[in-house]
Amino acid sequence: MPDVLIITVVVLALAFDYINGFHDTANAIATSVSTRALTPRFAVWMAAVLNFLGAMYSTGVAKTIGGDLVKSAQMVNEPIIIAAMIGAIFWNLLTWWMGIPSSSSHALVGGVIGAVLVAKGVEALKMAGILKIVAALVGSPLVAMLTGLLIMSILFWIFGNKSPGRVNPKFKRLQILTAAMMAFSHGSNDAQKAMGIIT
Repeated sequence: MPDVLIITVVVLALAFDYINGFHDTANAIATSVSTRALTPRFAVWMAAVLNFLGAMYSTGVAKTIGGDLVKSAQMVNEPIIIAAMIGAIFWNLLTWWMGIPSSSSHALVGGVIGAVLVAKGVEALKMAGILKIVAALVGSPLVAMLTGLLIMSILFWIFGNKSPGRVNPKFKRLQILTAAMMAFSHGSNDAQKAMGIIT
């Protein structure tokens, strides 16, 4: 029976990563495709390769997801992981189907916390680790917004007087770079979440 549970955990983790891929990865290339900076085929290949390379880059996110939510790894068994993964997968599919923007990270962290809370109680949770993750989940949109505001202000200051015909080709090429960076960072962040659950 334990082998069946372990196989189920791995299959669900891979399913979560796959669903996370079609749920979130398109965000990295959507603007580059819509502005025709990249062809759809090239954009998908670029996103796939860079997501894979990002996943192989480091294991920091996997270690955080795997070790910072509960006090001891021995407290987490296969049924808890299965419940957490099913909850995260269900939420990702529901929000995708309804067209509601949502975070796979929030879904997975919430699934793990909820499953551990029911199975082992609040004393099994590592509050310092949870607060660290929650701070990142809440703070990242704010940091991104402020960074975007700063960069856009600088760009308007530098290029505000230039004609669109002169600057658009340059910005189109820069979109390829930003799409590549987004795809790589998605792989280095999101793909590792399933690794953290499996390990």
